[in-house]
Amino acid sequence: MPRHGRRHRLVLYAYMLNRWWKYTLGIGIVLLAMAAGLAILPIQVPQYYFLWTPDWVLWVVMGTGAYALLLSIFLIAVRNLAYIQPFDSHLRLITPFLRVDISYRRILKTSSVEMQHLFPVGRYKGLWQRLLRPLANQTAVVLDLNGWPLPRWMLALFLSPFFFPDRSARLALLVPKWMEFSMDMDNFRSNWIDSQHGPGSSPRTDLLASISKSRK
Repeated sequence: MPRHGRRHRLVLYAYMLNRWWKYTLGIGIVLLAMAAGLAILPIQVPQYYFLWTPDWVLWVVMGTGAYALLLSIFLIAVRNLAYIQPFDSHLRLITPFLRVDISYRRILKTSSVEMQHLFPVGRYKGLWQRLLRPLANQTAVVLDLNGWPLPRWMLALFLSPFFFPDRSARLALLVPKWMEFSMDMDNFRSNWIDSQHGPGSSPRTDLLASISKSRK
């Protein structure tokens, strides 16, 4: 058995960044064009009276536009770097700003649920509804945990609200091929469970042994 499985890309993370980089790119282009216009037009067409703008204001607008442009490039570069990967004793969730290991000991059960059942589209309005609608029919793998690997508020700083179906310790993982991820994870988790009962034993044999001992 290999030490780890395949990396399964987190669709939701890439989906959200794909939305945001377009906004930041648009803001950057507009601000840079505005700064260039305010700096050049009064010189090129002096016959028109443009509002005089202090140099420091032009530098602030230009700097903000450049920052937004660089942020867009960064978001494009990291949008596909978030993934979930099964290991021999845990799941590893990686994003450009977060790395967390979820021990199999924490996982109570797993299930596959359509996003529209976890997050009913009608519950949301405006931007959040528009973001959720294209994902409604996709299937997520939901982990029911006996506790968070990190405080929930800390996870919420780096993950979309659509990772959290409710206030309980549950995590929704949307990947391109949920069946492959589920099988990959179940194989590693089953081997880990078997290893906890020692060589040559299994949960069933341990149960039978405990029953025979109680009868003596």
